[in-house]
Amino acid sequence: MESKAHDLKPSTIRILHLDSNHPLLWEQLEAAGFLNEADYTSDKATVEAKIAHYHGIVIRSRFKIDKTFLDAATQLQFIARVGAGLESIDIEYAQQKGVHLIAAPEGNRNAVGEQALGMLLSLMNQLNRADRMVRQGQWVREGNRGYELEGKTVGIIGYGNMGKSLAKKLQGFEVKVLCYDIQENVGDAFAQQVDLATLQAEADVLSLHIPWTPETDKMVNAAFIQQFAKPFWLINTSRGKNVVTADLVTALESGKILGAGLDVLEYEKLSFESLFTDDNRPEALAYLLQSEKVLLTPHIAGWTFESHQKLAQTIVDKIKMHYGLAEQIVPEQPRVTGLGGFFFKSNNPKALREWYGTHLGIPVDDYGWSFWWKDAQGQDAMTQWSPFEAGSDYFQPSEKPFMLNYRVSDLEGLLEKLAAQGVTIVGEPQSYDYGKFGWIMDPEGNKIELREPIDSVFK
Repeated sequence: MESKAHDLKPSTIRILHLDSNHPLLWEQLEAAGFLNEADYTSDKATVEAKIAHYHGIVIRSRFKIDKTFLDAATQLQFIARVGAGLESIDIEYAQQKGVHLIAAPEGNRNAVGEQALGMLLSLMNQLNRADRMVRQGQWVREGNRGYELEGKTVGIIGYGNMGKSLAKKLQGFEVKVLCYDIQENVGDAFAQQVDLATLQAEADVLSLHIPWTPETDKMVNAAFIQQFAKPFWLINTSRGKNVVTADLVTALESGKILGAGLDVLEYEKLSFESLFTDDNRPEALAYLLQSEKVLLTPHIAGWTFESHQKLAQTIVDKIKMHYGLAEQIVPEQPRVTGLGGFFFKSNNPKALREWYGTHLGIPVDDYGWSFWWKDAQGQDAMTQWSPFEAGSDYFQPSEKPFMLNYRVSDLEGLLEKLAAQGVTIVGEPQSYDYGKFGWIMDPEGNKIELREPIDSVFK
C-alpha cells in the first residue's frame, strides 16, 4: 500500500512526539511548517484514544507500536524512531497500512563503533579490574597482564552501519577483520565478507551488530558458541535478547569465552529504560554482576552528546525528504580515488630496477613495480612505480624529471569539469585495454596523468 505523504501540506500535518529528543528536532520541523504536539507521559491506551488525529509520530522506545495502536491511527502517514532499529514496531502490519517507517542508524553508528572498540580494549587489558584494585590499595601488575589486539582476527556479525563503523576504526590495530551478514556483497576495504563457519573458525573476537528479529533471537546460544574454534572475547552492543545469558555464563566459566563486553542485556525492558525492577534476579544475571570477566554498561553505546544531535538531525532530514521538502543530496563522487603511479627519469632504468629488486626486495618487472591494495569498495587496485629513460619525452611539456599518475573513476567527466575550470589539458584522452588516460598541467608546470583503470588486466 502506498503512503499518501504528498496529499497534505506540512501546515496541516500533525506530529505527536512521544519521547523527548534533542530540541533541534522539534525546532526544525516547526520551521518547516509541521504542527508539533508532545505527550511524554500518557500510557499507551490514552495515546491510542487520540492517535487518530495525528499524521506522524516521533518515538524512541517508550512502548510497542502494535496492531492495536496502528488500527487506531487511522490517519498515520509515518513513524519516526529516533534510534537505529525498528523492532518496537510491527513493521509488516505498518507497511500493509501504508505507514512510512523511518529510523536513524546513521546518527549513532560512530558512537556504537567507538564504544564497541573501547569495551574490547578494556576487557583485553583488564582496565576496569586494574582500576578497581588500585583504588582498593592493591598494586598488582602480573595479575593484570593483558592481551594485545594486534595480530588477532575480529569477527563482526551484522555488517550494516554499526558493523562498518567498528571495522573502520580497527584499521590502525593491524588486525584481520571478517564480517558475516545475511545480505550479499557487503564486504569492503575494511572487512572481508565470509560465511559464518569461516568466521567461527578464525575469530578471536566476536562483535554483534544485528537487530532483534525472529532469526537472531537467542542466536548466541551454547551450540553457536561451541562452533568457535578458539576461545574468544564477545562484544554485544546490539540487542540483549540475541544472546542466551545462561549459555554465555557457562562459556565464561569454562573459558570458551574469555570475556564479555555487554552494553545490552537479555533482561532489559522493551523501552531500554530499566533493568532492576524487582529483587528476583536470574542466577545468570547475578553472575554477570560479580564477574571480573564481564564489562557492563546500561545500553549507552550510541548514547553520546554528539549522537543525540545527529540522531535528531537524521530524523528531521528524513521526514522532510519524505514530504518533498528537502532535495536528496547526492554526494559528488571523489575526483581522485587513489595514487595510480609514480614515474621518474633514470640514467639506467634496467639497472635501477635490478638494484631495487636486490636490495629492497621489490618484485620488479620490465616496467617497474605493481603494488596491489584494496580500494574503498574492497576491490583490488594497483599503483605503478616505473623508472623511465632519461631521454623520454613522455613527461612533456613538463621539464620536470618525474610525473604522478592519479586514479579517477570518470575520466571523461573529470576532464570536462577541469576544462571548464580553466585547467590546462594536454593532448587528447587515450583508451587502451587496461584503462583510459588523460593529461593535465598543474600551476607549477608538473604534468599529471589521470587514469580510469581496468586493474583486472594486470592480474
